[in-house]
Amino acid sequence: MAATATANLSAFSSSSTLPKAISKTPSLSLNPPQQAPFSLFPKTLPKPSSFPCRPVLQTQKPELIVSSKNPISDLFSTEKSDPEDDKPREECGVVGILGDPEASRLCYLALHALQHRGQEGAGIVAVNNNVLQSVTGVGLVSEVFNESKLDQLPGEMAIGHVRYSTAGASMLKNVQPFVAGYRFGSVGVAHNGNLVNYRALRAMLEDSGSIFNTSSDTEVVLHLIAISKARPFFLRIVDACEKLEGAYSMVFLTEDKLVAVRDPYGFRPLVMGRRSNGAVVFASETCALDLIEATYEREVYPGEVLVVDKKDGVQSLCLLPHPEPKQCIFEHIYFALPNSLVFGRSVYESRHIFGEILATESPVDCDVVIAVPDSGVVAALGYAAKAGVPFQQGLIRSHYVGRTFIEPSQKIRDFGVKLKLSPVRGVLEGKRVVVVDDSIVRGTTSSKIVRLLKEAGAKEVHMRIASPPIIGSCYYGVDTPSSEELISNRMSVEEIREFIGCDSLAFLPFDSLKKMLGSDSSNFCYACFSGKYPVMPREVKVKRVGDFLDDGLNGPLDSIDGGWVKGPQDFNIEKEIDPLYQQSKI
Repeated sequence: MAATATANLSAFSSSSTLPKAISKTPSLSLNPPQQAPFSLFPKTLPKPSSFPCRPVLQTQKPELIVSSKNPISDLFSTEKSDPEDDKPREECGVVGILGDPEASRLCYLALHALQHRGQEGAGIVAVNNNVLQSVTGVGLVSEVFNESKLDQLPGEMAIGHVRYSTAGASMLKNVQPFVAGYRFGSVGVAHNGNLVNYRALRAMLEDSGSIFNTSSDTEVVLHLIAISKARPFFLRIVDACEKLEGAYSMVFLTEDKLVAVRDPYGFRPLVMGRRSNGAVVFASETCALDLIEATYEREVYPGEVLVVDKKDGVQSLCLLPHPEPKQCIFEHIYFALPNSLVFGRSVYESRHIFGEILATESPVDCDVVIAVPDSGVVAALGYAAKAGVPFQQGLIRSHYVGRTFIEPSQKIRDFGVKLKLSPVRGVLEGKRVVVVDDSIVRGTTSSKIVRLLKEAGAKEVHMRIASPPIIGSCYYGVDTPSSEELISNRMSVEEIREFIGCDSLAFLPFDSLKKMLGSDSSNFCYACFSGKYPVMPREVKVKRVGDFLDDGLNGPLDSIDGGWVKGPQDFNIEKEIDPLYQQSKI
């Protein structure tokens, strides 16, 4: 399954200015008004919730030895995930390490810890003797990398990426990290998130002569860095990010620097840690730090750029004046591992409290509490503890189901769910069962689980969902269906109960969720529950997540298939919100 290749992704416009045609969308111009130059001055870094909207500098000097130069990139992808899986998907996880002689091997282990964030492809870029060397491939981290592959990645600096394939059957060019060459050297990048102004930015860049090799919005970032006039390099990143709208947590690698950046709203998580030898580590979750024995220090703050090198240590500056953070609440509901700290909170504790709230506000007479493994387990424990009812394993999850399987010619009902989940008749038979799951998206999997439990002898099945009803698509890096496909957007709770066939159904109340978060409640994004978007897409159709089925070499932007989702429904006049719409007719 593993695959490697070498290719130079340096198809960037060498033009330092953009043509007048770009001015047709002034609000998305790639040449914003001149701003005052950055100034860096010493300051003690504050708490994450109060990170100031002005440039700051923090200098620490670990012993770091690094080098870098020319790019070697290879871009691969994989098959689409099992259609039976009815869960939102996080697009990817990222990691960056500087200052350890085994950087790529630590990166490999950290990606293992982040495997839950993406199972379709993985890659590592390392710096050795001024060369950026890359190994990427299709499949799990353990399938892409082996001893010989890691031997190809010596050096003290590395970044890595795991990804979830989002649309279509093949996206070989879209596996990250990407490596590109431009006028002043080489840069590698790994990105978690999604840009809501991708179409406009890409169209403008193509108008200026840029040529795209992939359909990933990450490549837009590389083009913007290539055409920036800012100096030094990290200000090129700042210059590029000022033009981006949406969610991005990114790590960059150059000849001598590791850079981490998080969007001004802080939609996707990114944390910083340090190993005992002084090596600096960035990762999407703290579980990656734990595995490689790095001590968690803090989050990368919303709107912050952290630059690490052997000369100046860690430098911190503010990317943009930023509003209130809008961190993704679904990290605590589903995406992150329970042993992680995300946005400064314990994921385990959050999910346990979600279960307690359900037991308090939606009680029901029952004999046993079970979970839909694995994401529903902690909430089920909270429900059982609060209700005083025993928690038992009523469903056993198989961890050995591959991405493809052969079904017998005589069709088996609910085959995909039965492959993954096996009911325990001794726990269920004759019992009134509360089953706790993290969310309901389309409702198809939930109906099959209910049927599975009743066929195993459950007398009653009561569904408790540890999140509010999902009524809106996510545009910030989570692969959710269009709003029309979301069952909670089409049906009442009672109608959903009838559809899935359970005896009772209750969701985590939205107001109770916000109350539980207390003073931090305003710092989270609830767009999937409320339909209110912190960064409103200005395009009639928005990239579903980071990648598409096709790439830019197969045709123009309007021919790309499989990756669009409709913008929010409260748009009034299409031509006002999306000047490209009349041209592209996507």
